[in-house]
Amino acid sequence: MQNSRQSRPEPADREVFMHQGRHFLQIPGPSPVPERVLRAMDMPVIDHRSAEFGELGRTVLEGSQKIFQTAGPVVIFPSSGTGAWEAAIVNTLSPGDRVLMVETGHFATLWRQMAGRFGIEVDFVPGDWRRGADPAVIEAKLTEDKARAIKAVMVVHNETSTGATSRIAEIRAAIDRTDHPALLMVDTISSLGSVDYRHDEWKVDVSVSCSQKGFMLPPGLGFNAISEKARVAAKTNKMPRSYFDWEEMLKPNAKGFFPYTPATNLLYGLREAIAMLLEEGLDNVFARHQRLAAATRAAVNHWGLEVLCQEPSEFSPVLTAVLMPPGHDADQFRQIVLENYNMSLGSGLSKVAGKVFRIGHLGECNALTLLGALTGVEMGLSVAGVPHRPGGVDVAMKLLEQRPQGNASPHLKVVGT
Repeated sequence: MQNSRQSRPEPADREVFMHQGRHFLQIPGPSPVPERVLRAMDMPVIDHRSAEFGELGRTVLEGSQKIFQTAGPVVIFPSSGTGAWEAAIVNTLSPGDRVLMVETGHFATLWRQMAGRFGIEVDFVPGDWRRGADPAVIEAKLTEDKARAIKAVMVVHNETSTGATSRIAEIRAAIDRTDHPALLMVDTISSLGSVDYRHDEWKVDVSVSCSQKGFMLPPGLGFNAISEKARVAAKTNKMPRSYFDWEEMLKPNAKGFFPYTPATNLLYGLREAIAMLLEEGLDNVFARHQRLAAATRAAVNHWGLEVLCQEPSEFSPVLTAVLMPPGHDADQFRQIVLENYNMSLGSGLSKVAGKVFRIGHLGECNALTLLGALTGVEMGLSVAGVPHRPGGVDVAMKLLEQRPQGNASPHLKVVGT
């Protein structure tokens, strides 16, 4: 009798090669979910009105405050980051209000579009998608606003489409120099838990974030960290809301509960993710991301390719966006890397579609993970026929071999190991 295994058609060699080993998810979010977090979520659903759940709720709400670096309330919605954007708008602004935003990239543009749908008048400062928001421009705009008509300054901290960060502390200082009463609202969706961010110290009024980036969770949770000034604004603004009403959330949150059914298993994962970040130490987390980003840029520069972000003080620790040489399509290159090496790279979005690919190096990422990713990119450049100088991985390796500076110990505990 013929062996049943021999009778099955064998897949093509390329397909066997493609699916060997673990997939490298090197997009800038959703980021890979660590095994510890996956195991923590593998729990039965419990009664969300029970004392056991109340303890879970209090733990994640208090832990989230530590990650935002705030003593004020953090609201957790069962939503995407887009839902958290909406919550920031509907709790603080009224139709017809004027806000100041900066075109730093694709996601700043989307937030602007959302504000417009709610009847907000947006003063949108144009940008070239190659750097963050300019504090001097924001200062000048607020100085010109003699009538104090601008109700909020809304900035994306880490622009995921471009790999450029905005200098929030300097923007806060610029606002303070004008003595302008505008709220400061910051999108920390791709930066929180990966880039140094200080809600209280920088006097941010609303910080917006979500679960699938630095928190290393699946998508499904949205966050608002809220100042007292923002809560005062929420008492008088005219925007209707129900699901995203802060005060309706904060009442039961005081005892660890939620006004509607929460995402229980994601909260189990959030509790574990917060524990992991605090075990490593936030300063070490931030230093690790800086080192990985510097190694990535060193490889890109050696290859002779160009980093999209042009301002060194604004290089993102979360991702690196790489410009393709003229005549080469970034999406075709990404497809070649995926088919040959089972690795996903981030695509270019809207204005830079087909022009850039993005290397994510956030969350559960260490030196060996990054070097594997950079090796895949370098091999992909060769297979795709993209002009480059070989040896970028070696340059990155030499940088990562150096003793870390600052708070990061050379033997620091890496998240997920």
